[in-house]
Amino acid sequence: MTIGLGTSLILAVGLAMDSTAVAASISASLPTVTRRHAFRLSFHFGLFQFLMPLLGWVLGTQVVQYIHNYDHWVAFGLLALVGGHMIYEATRSQADPDQDPQAAGAKRKDPTRGWSLVLLSIGTSIDALAVGMSLALTQTNPWGVVSIIGIVTAGLVLLGMKVGRAAGAMLGKTAGIFGGLVLILIGVRILVQDLTGGA
Repeated sequence: MTIGLGTSLILAVGLAMDSTAVAASISASLPTVTRRHAFRLSFHFGLFQFLMPLLGWVLGTQVVQYIHNYDHWVAFGLLALVGGHMIYEATRSQADPDQDPQAAGAKRKDPTRGWSLVLLSIGTSIDALAVGMSLALTQTNPWGVVSIIGIVTAGLVLLGMKVGRAAGAMLGKTAGIFGGLVLILIGVRILVQDLTGGA
């Protein structure tokens, strides 16, 4: 059995949904969204969605049973960690009502940089690792499939950031809290789906 272009596109869109939602929530929480923010998120999310299934394909079926037992906990933990930190930073910046919002935004840690970006990239691409392992059971050349997954993810992340930017303008000071809650809820959804055997 091989995976064609149509199936690859459907698979790519499905895998990119978490990354898109995370990008939208981060964009909503940022005081301003620059081209660098957009590049960092789209590049790293797309890169990890490319690399994770490739890694899964290399690992094949030898370790799938071990990773499958806790991959959802890893994804939940990473997203909850970053989301919780975003909420903490947002509430801390609101503690002083006289504080300049622009100054508060400048002091707030940028989730599109450093370890926060790495943790988000891993947390949103854990499912792609399992997909890569399933590719090892087919006769499909993985390079074409993982390339489509990475490109589609990068494109949808940019779209998600545009939506998040509009939402951030409406939410105002509560955008950081909203963004953090979205990350945690995405982690909870991943956890519940895997624990209950949902699709």
